[in-house]
Amino acid sequence: MSLLGRRARDEWGPLVSTVRDALATRRLRAVPMTLAAVCLTALLQYAQNRPWGYRFVQDIGSVRAEDPLWLALLRTPLSLFVPALDLPVWGALAQVLVVFGIAEICVGRRRTLLVGYAATLAGTLYARVGIALGPGHPVGLPGSDARVVDTGPSAAVVGLAVYVCWRYGAYLTAALVTALMVVELLVKDNLAGKEHLAAIAAVLVLCALSPPRHRRRGGRSRPGEGPASGEGPASGEGPASGEKPPIRS
Repeated sequence: MSLLGRRARDEWGPLVSTVRDALATRRLRAVPMTLAAVCLTALLQYAQNRPWGYRFVQDIGSVRAEDPLWLALLRTPLSLFVPALDLPVWGALAQVLVVFGIAEICVGRRRTLLVGYAATLAGTLYARVGIALGPGHPVGLPGSDARVVDTGPSAAVVGLAVYVCWRYGAYLTAALVTALMVVELLVKDNLAGKEHLAAIAAVLVLCALSPPRHRRRGGRSRPGEGPASGEGPASGEGPASGEKPPIRS
């Protein structure tokens, strides 16, 4: 095997094998939460583009920094699934299907939701702090950003990508995702770009509290070690119900 092939196996081997095995044995039953999230995103996109549904979707899932904090927190759970009006919906659907699907298989439903919402909430709260600091501060934001509608799965997707890569030892990929978010911000300095970095910062804290599940060892886990405690999709953590979870390495 070539050097490039070995490095790719070391980087993505445990992750790819976990996803492949789950889809091969359970197919779509391996990602029920992801499929529900895709359907909900598509439904909210359809509704907000209809005269009768726009105001309703805004009332239940639209977050702005100028809104009262209690209202923003109340809307945050659904705001993750409300696609941004100025971006193509297929992008949001693809992000949810691929990244949420991989995360649901690899770290389970509960942890996927926890990390996704933590990343989204970090971005939402950062917007308020940044506006309070003002445009003169290195991490501040202009007051006009308080009126920007802050919806969509992008912060959760970025956070989940970094978290899953960390858990499965794909450190180079996690670093690459972070670097791309920095480049995005340098190219287009806007609220979304800064929220993505805030989401990554929050997820890195979670990573520090959650040791890697797979450490590189020739792309394989060491035999004789049990699964991570409490992980399994049926209980919301780890691989699909009824299957032996990947062993800790």
